[in-house]
Amino acid sequence: MHTGPIPAIISAEITLNLVIGAEYGVPVPARFSYSAHDPLSVTAEFHAADSRVQWVFARDLLHAGTKHPTGDGDVTCWPATISGERVVCIALRSPTGQALLEAPADDIHEFLERSYDVVPVGRESDFLDLDGLIRDLLGE
Repeated sequence: MHTGPIPAIISAEITLNLVIGAEYGVPVPARFSYSAHDPLSVTAEFHAADSRVQWVFARDLLHAGTKHPTGDGDVTCWPATISGERVVCIALRSPTGQALLEAPADDIHEFLERSYDVVPVGRESDFLDLDGLIRDLLGE
């Protein structure tokens, strides 16, 4: 278990393209965040009109999605080249709808590299507070 101070949350402002049709998309600003407090997860907060939509998914899923299609269920990711630009496609599904977003691959890579500076790959369990999680679950 990690015993030193927990690093601050890192975040990146990334503008994604919400795919509307084959030739049309809408820019969607988003904030991707990562913290050693939750070392397995990435939070993506999408800003649309007057609302914010937040999704939490595995950092490993986002990383794998930069290399090959991955995911099963609510979040799937895969690399693609759109109009000569490398992107990471992120498909989100919920009972109320679905969305396909394209994120610039370089921005996702940079965000992930910064997250690995906070918690290196394979060291996530060093940062998990299992005792605290049990206390939270038991309402103590």
